Amino acid sequence: MVSYSTPLSDLFIKTKAENRAALIGYLPAGFPTIADSAKVIAAMVKGGVDAIEIGFPYSDPVMDGPVIQNAAEQSLKQGTSASDVFNLMAETTKLGVPAVVMTYWNPIERYGVDNFLKDLKANGGSGVITPDLTIEESAQWIESSTSHETNRIYVVAPSTSDARLRNVTAATSGFVYAASLMGVTGTRTSVASSAEALVAKLRGVTELPIAVGLGVSTPDQAREVAQYADGVIVGSAFIRLLQESSSIAEGVEKVRELAKDLSRGLSRA
Repeated sequence: MVSYSTPLSDLFIKTKAENRAALIGYLPAGFPTIADSAKVIAAMVKGGVDAIEIGFPYSDPVMDGPVIQNAAEQSLKQGTSASDVFNLMAETTKLGVPAVVMTYWNPIERYGVDNFLKDLKANGGSGVITPDLTIEESAQWIESSTSHETNRIYVVAPSTSDARLRNVTAATSGFVYAASLMGVTGTRTSVASSAEALVAKLRGVTELPIAVGLGVSTPDQAREVAQYADGVIVGSAFIRLLQESSSIAEGVEKVRELAKDLSRGLSRA
């Protein structure tokens, strides 16, 4: 049982009291450039995003679809480093919203687990999402993240068994990341029905907030997910707008507008 609070866990207390879902936006650090990523996040927050996932660009992103893969590749070519990730974390939390890092395990291991957690906390971070870390390989991570009072966010899928859901959620804090479908990130025409079924199964094994990601990209989809989940995660839709814009100014404004449209529909009926 987690006995400490973070800005992230406090956010879900607040949104529950307001009878709405939290809007969580994702952006890889260093995209579209190291300097401009802070502008994009500021636009998300101005538009109504409640919390930010900062992606740690990685060369083998197995969970990510082509939109995020291309953004991460662009970021890596520009030399984005761990210090850039943590600097962006500091800039984000100065905006008054909770922030977490989403990263594959290899960058954490290379950086050093305790050093990674120490620098995350020093820059205002609430937690870490680790999509490729299994619960069976988490002993050191659980011990260290608990010591540093950092939320440990695991990803579960529609195929995850009930017994495994219990084990994973017992080690999770902050929120449970519910992948809406089997597959990779990306915008889709509809949210899979498996998302609601997965959230229902999770309600039976945990009292933690549950946020749904993978495939949520439109206000209608966000509104649908907000009726049964505690959080709505949007990433590829924001990134695609930036990739398709002719200038950073155009892209930033489109990001702000999408965040505003998404945030309007998160109250529960």
